[in-house]
Amino acid sequence: MGKSLAQNIAGKGIRLSVYNRHITGKEEGIAEDFVSLHTQYTGLQGFDDISQFIDSLETPRSILLMVNAGPAVDQVIATLLPLLSAGDMIIDGGNSHYKDTERREVALRENGIYFLGVGISGGEEGALHGPSLMPGGSKKAYDNVGRYLESIAARDKNGRPCCTYVGPQGAGHFVKMTHNGIEYAEMQLLAEVYHLLRYYLGKSPEDISNIFEEWKIHGLNSYILEITIDILRTKEGGELLLDKILDAAEQKSTGGWTVEAAFELGTPLGAVSEAVMARFLSAEKEQRLKAVNVYSNGKQAAQQTASPNFADKLKKGYEAARIINHATGFLLLKKASERYSWNLSLSEIARIWTNGCIIRSALMEILVEVLMKETDILQHPNMVAMMSDRVEDIKTVVAEGLGAGHALPVLSASLNHFLGYTTGLSPANLIQAQRDYFGAHTYQRVDRPLTEHFHTQWK
Repeated sequence: MGKSLAQNIAGKGIRLSVYNRHITGKEEGIAEDFVSLHTQYTGLQGFDDISQFIDSLETPRSILLMVNAGPAVDQVIATLLPLLSAGDMIIDGGNSHYKDTERREVALRENGIYFLGVGISGGEEGALHGPSLMPGGSKKAYDNVGRYLESIAARDKNGRPCCTYVGPQGAGHFVKMTHNGIEYAEMQLLAEVYHLLRYYLGKSPEDISNIFEEWKIHGLNSYILEITIDILRTKEGGELLLDKILDAAEQKSTGGWTVEAAFELGTPLGAVSEAVMARFLSAEKEQRLKAVNVYSNGKQAAQQTASPNFADKLKKGYEAARIINHATGFLLLKKASERYSWNLSLSEIARIWTNGCIIRSALMEILVEVLMKETDILQHPNMVAMMSDRVEDIKTVVAEGLGAGHALPVLSASLNHFLGYTTGLSPANLIQAQRDYFGAHTYQRVDRPLTEHFHTQWK
C-alpha cells in the first residue's frame, strides 16, 4: 500500500521523498528502484539512508509512516526523533491500536513534534486512486497537512474529499478499527449467504454471481458484493478458483481489537464478535474434518427442500443483518465518543466511508442522512420501516438455515441482537437474582427508585 500511496501523492504534484531501510541481501535499493520506475513524477526522490532522507525534506517536515502496527512503529519513531526539529510532524498511516496512538501523541508532543494517527482504507487500489482517510490527533497538526491528505482522498458523490479531521488523541485509529470490525461482519455475512445459496438451495457459483449482480442493481450495491461477484466468476484451468482455496480464514488484529473495545465500553457488538470467532473456528481445519466423521450431521449436501421464495427471503434477511451490523458499529463509535470526549460526527464518518474504503455501499449513503437526525440507527423512522419489513424474513432464514445444519453465526447474531433490542422485559432480572444469590452483588427493583440497591438472603 505504501508504494501505491506514494504514487497517489506524487501524482498530485506534491514534492515527495521516499525511504526504505537497507538490509543487505534482503532490502536493497528499494526506494531508489521505486523512483527509477516512476520517472513521470517530478520532485520524487528515493533514499535508504535515514539522515539523507530527513535532510531532503523542507521544514517543518511531514513524515508518513507505512509500517506494521506494534513495536515497529515505536522503533521507527525512536530512529527519527533525534533527527527532527520542533514543529515537525509524524503521521502513522498503519493500523495501530488507538491506545498506542494516544501514547505516542503525548510523548511526541512533549518533544515538540506533532503526531497524527491516520486510518487509511481502500487497499492497494484505493491507495493509488483515492482512499478513505480518518485522521486523528492534534487539530493543529491536521490544519498543517489536511490539504495534502484531502488532495489524495477519494471523493464522495458531491465531490468532497473522503477525509475529515475525526477527533483528538487516538480517534482516527479507533474509527479505522471500527471500520474494520464492520468489514469483518460484512464479509462473514456474505459468506453465509453464499453458503446457503450454494449448499442449501443448490445454486451454482455462476448462478450465485448472477443473483448477486441482481442484488447489486437493486439497492444492495457494495464494494464487498462487487468483489464477491468477481471471485465467483474467476476460474483457473477451467475450474472455479474459489474451490481451490483452503477454507481457513486468516486475520490480523483490528477485528479482535474492535470486540475488545466493545467489552471495555459495555456496548453490544454481536455481529462483529461472531465474525471474529467464525474465523478462529475456520482455522481449526483439522479438528473440523475429524468432527465431520464423528457427527452424522456433518455432511452438507445440496438440498431441494427450502421453503418457497427462500432466495427472496434471504436477500431481505441479508439486508436486515447489514443494517444491524452498521447500527452496532456506529453505536460503538458513539459510546467511544462519549467516554473519551472526542465529539465524533457519526454522519461525517459515514460520509467519508461512502467512497474509497472497503465498506463503501449504497447503505452507507443512506446512513449519512440517517445519522444527521438519529445516532441510534435502529430508531430512525426509515430504518424502523426497513427492519419491520424484513424481520420475518431474517427469522425464516436463520431458523430454516440452522435447521438444515448450516452454521450462520453473523446472521443469527444479528437476529438475536434485534430480538433482544426490541424486548421490553428481558430475562436479565433472573441473572441479577442469580448474581445476588451466590455473590451478594445486589439488585435494583422495578418498584423502587433506581438509586436504591437490595440484597436478599435467598435460602
